[in-house]
Amino acid sequence: MSAAEPILEARGLVKRYGRVVALDGADFDLYRGEILAVIGDNGAGKSTLIKILTGAETADEGEIRLEGRPVHFRSPLEARAAGIETVYQSLALSPALGVVDNLFLGRELVVEGWLGRWLRKLDYPRMRRLAREALDSLGLTTIQNIDQAVETLSGGQRQGVAIARAAAFGSKVIVMDEPTAALGVKESRRVLDLVLDVKRRGLPVVLISHNMPQVFEIADRIHIHRLGRRIAVVRPQECSMADAVAIMTGAIPPPAAAAA
Repeated sequence: MSAAEPILEARGLVKRYGRVVALDGADFDLYRGEILAVIGDNGAGKSTLIKILTGAETADEGEIRLEGRPVHFRSPLEARAAGIETVYQSLALSPALGVVDNLFLGRELVVEGWLGRWLRKLDYPRMRRLAREALDSLGLTTIQNIDQAVETLSGGQRQGVAIARAAAFGSKVIVMDEPTAALGVKESRRVLDLVLDVKRRGLPVVLISHNMPQVFEIADRIHIHRLGRRIAVVRPQECSMADAVAIMTGAIPPPAAAAA
């Protein structure tokens, strides 16, 4: 597959909820090794778009392609199996379980031989080693005890665990939904660094965010969503923050070169 071709793309997505049209012919393109921010006003349809791309919803019309091949996800599990991992705003972590258990939740490793094959005995030494490697690869050295309950971690550390899980298992695309929404300034900075670390590992990232300064700091391109469809794609170096917000809210039309 050519690097100039999108790794994940969608064309003409339509989603209706009764008489409400959430998506009205929406398009989407994500390229390898980039951070693509998706912004839009409340009710613009960006959440519906992301849910369809990650299997949480199905489109009424349109097509999705992953690495050039048509895909039709009927559940988030199918999207995960295809290599698309999502870090939800709620994190989807189990607070009472430890870091290792959360990293491998639903994907536990079993020992070799009949104990694993028939009795499903878990291979905790291997899971601990891989968990430590996953955390260290993203610089999460502040989590010393990988068996401690997630509920004892700080907000930034919890977000780090969720991102490490996505990076460990997301072989093709990582989607992050408002990763810094509930964090303070210091923890938000660490999470943004983690997002950049994921990009440096070669994984493309879709970042949904309302925080415009953060979007303009780390995004390579910005997908602007309005009234159920993509109306523009801009680059932070070529568009001011004020203009992006104005395009998003309909105060000004998108420039011809950026119009979708």
